[in-house]
Amino acid sequence: MHDQASFLTTTELAVLEAVVDRLVPPHGEHPGAASLGAADYIDGLLAAFEVDPPRIWAGGPDSGRHGGEPSFGELMALGPLEDLAWRTRIEGSRGIPERERLGRVNGWQQDYRDGLGGLGTDFVACDAKEQDRRLDVQPAFRDLVYEHACEGAYGAPEYGGNLNLAGWRAIQYPGDVQPRGYTDAEVTGRE
Repeated sequence: MHDQASFLTTTELAVLEAVVDRLVPPHGEHPGAASLGAADYIDGLLAAFEVDPPRIWAGGPDSGRHGGEPSFGELMALGPLEDLAWRTRIEGSRGIPERERLGRVNGWQQDYRDGLGGLGTDFVACDAKEQDRRLDVQPAFRDLVYEHACEGAYGAPEYGGNLNLAGWRAIQYPGDVQPRGYTDAEVTGRE
């Protein structure tokens, strides 16, 4: 799935893969979040500012999967306030005055370091009951990883997850269909 981690250590990434598979497990034809690349998506999100432009907004308007010029893979530059907000969210306030206008912020990078560390490096080898017990001790971290695992499993693959569109196939979602759009038959009966 990954050649090397972008932000997380190799050990942290292995634990994260076990976590995302525990939260969005393989079941029947569903491959599970780890196989869908959710851990790599999360690692890429935590390292978003290691590339320029940062890995936050995919381009557009079309992916090229259903016509149009494929431009989702071209990352978009952030405006000054977007940059400030996303850096604060991901990296935390780090004592930087503009990031601490409303107080100190612990970013996702630190949340993942602390949360994965709290699960222990042996998390991968634990049985499901023990994994659940450890995750239940950190409900805020569990919920954060679940949200990001879902994004990685079912979001646009340009962000680093949903490998080979397998997440969309697993939930029978046609994905982005611009510029074609949806047919009447595809929308009838859907809520």
